[in-house]
Amino acid sequence: MKKKLMALLFGSALVLAACGGGDDNADNGDNGDTADNGADTEEPADNGEGTVDTAAAEEIYNNNCSMCHGADLSGGAGPDLRQIGGKYSKEEIVNIIKNGMGNMQAVNISDDDANTVAEWLAAKQ
Repeated sequence: MKKKLMALLFGSALVLAACGGGDDNADNGDNGDTADNGADTEEPADNGEGTVDTAAAEEIYNNNCSMCHGADLSGGAGPDLRQIGGKYSKEEIVNIIKNGMGNMQAVNISDDDANTVAEWLAAKQ
């Protein structure tokens, strides 16, 4: 009985957290200090020449997508994204993020954030 209850609670939490968020004004406890995300270097923001801010893309992904697609992009409730750039273009990925696809609901994030994540994912081939 306890296992069923725990499974129900875990499943409910997963459903509630899945692909949601996006409240850019929410207080996330950031006091302005730079957090160490494990990256030794930070690439510049997208300047139209194909470079993307990897740290920003990873943070957006971790906050909005990793619950379903896995922290390592390997999938789970959602599909594996490790080579998604070989299947979809950046524009197609933005469309999927903003409008959903299959069982995935639209993700409530800004257009800039969607573009940042899509550019980062499109490079994964």
